[in-house]
Amino acid sequence: MKGLKYILLLAVLFTLGACQRSQEERNRILKVYNWADYIDEDVLAEFPDWYKEQTGEDIEVIYQTFDINEIMLTKIERGHEDFDVVCPSEYIIERMMKKDMLQPINRDFRNTPDYIPNLAPYIQEELNKMSFDERKVTDYAVAYIWGTAGVLYNKGLVTEEEALTCGSLWNPKFNNKILMKDSYRDCYGLSIIYANTERLQKGEVTVEQLMNDNSKDAIVMAEEYLKMMKPNIAGWEADFGKEMMTKGKAWMNFTWSGDAVWAIEEAAEVGVTLDYYVPDEGSNVWFDGWVIPKYAQNVKAARYFINFMCRSDIALRNMDAIGYVSAVATPEVLEAKINDELESAIDASYFFGPGAESVKIDAVQYPDRKVIERCAMMHDSGARTEQMLEMWARVKGEVVKPWVLIVISVTLLALLVLGIRRKMIKRRRRARRLHRPRK
Repeated sequence: MKGLKYILLLAVLFTLGACQRSQEERNRILKVYNWADYIDEDVLAEFPDWYKEQTGEDIEVIYQTFDINEIMLTKIERGHEDFDVVCPSEYIIERMMKKDMLQPINRDFRNTPDYIPNLAPYIQEELNKMSFDERKVTDYAVAYIWGTAGVLYNKGLVTEEEALTCGSLWNPKFNNKILMKDSYRDCYGLSIIYANTERLQKGEVTVEQLMNDNSKDAIVMAEEYLKMMKPNIAGWEADFGKEMMTKGKAWMNFTWSGDAVWAIEEAAEVGVTLDYYVPDEGSNVWFDGWVIPKYAQNVKAARYFINFMCRSDIALRNMDAIGYVSAVATPEVLEAKINDELESAIDASYFFGPGAESVKIDAVQYPDRKVIERCAMMHDSGARTEQMLEMWARVKGEVVKPWVLIVISVTLLALLVLGIRRKMIKRRRRARRLHRPRK
């Protein structure tokens, strides 16, 4: 019996020692979960050296990516991956806070400057509209990237007047010439705005009220209008829209401003002129930000990583690499973004503050104040999310273009031929084995 107790004691001590060593090893690892193509890889590679300089500690970054907010959220909820820092969109941040999945971000960096105040007050104010129960969102999330949803259009095929209104997306003239972002939230907001154009013009309702109306009647209305648009839709795109626009295969694309920046630059290199405009009726403005899940194993490194991403120089490098706009609004960023070769100036004071009322800066990346005033942020749809997703599935499920059917048919035929060929090869091999002379 004493021998058994001794063996059990050794087992316990061994287990505790292994757990301690495991935790020590985990403390030298930072697990980051971010959107694909959403950071300058050199910036990511430089973080360990910077962290070492600030803390004297070694760190290894394990970096993983996702393409859909809901997939990311599922992983966080199930806890199969112990991520330390994650970059969800605003409505997912709101949902995570409601589910008590996040921890507040401690901004005591000791001898390291706190770079989080570099963020634009405008973005902080927008995010804090999601606050509840006296819990401010900005205590739990730090904005990273932001932008608008609007119409990317080919100036040689679509007039400026047509691009000004979202009604053009329903114009039969553009049959099979329009791409829509494969995002139920963006498409929902657009359709609700268009359906209520007259009420908006009369001042009976605001864009913010419309986009956050998740009532049964609103969902039915959105489905009706999206189905009315379907003859014009050449595809629901997640990433291929930029290429189709630069090649002239689509004339308009309801997309995100960051994708529009990339497409405009790529198209210019092949002699195609694209432009981007946020519809006069209004649209949504969106934000992605860094959060620390409650189960994070390396909170310290996560905090320092978020702080590092708020440095002006890091923000500029990330913008150059990915095309999207940083939430950092320092004088250094403004100075770097001013382009005197631009024809007209815009009012970017809402973002950069006094002194930026008339600056020559990219209006796709930094919309004029008047554009921002007709935009609003969409909140989490809460209990209505399932109904909205069901509506979205019905709308998309009925869109089957002839070229899609051709691709499916060719693919099935190729698989059938491949299957037959494999069976023939197996039969020949079996026949050779049967007729092979025995030694």
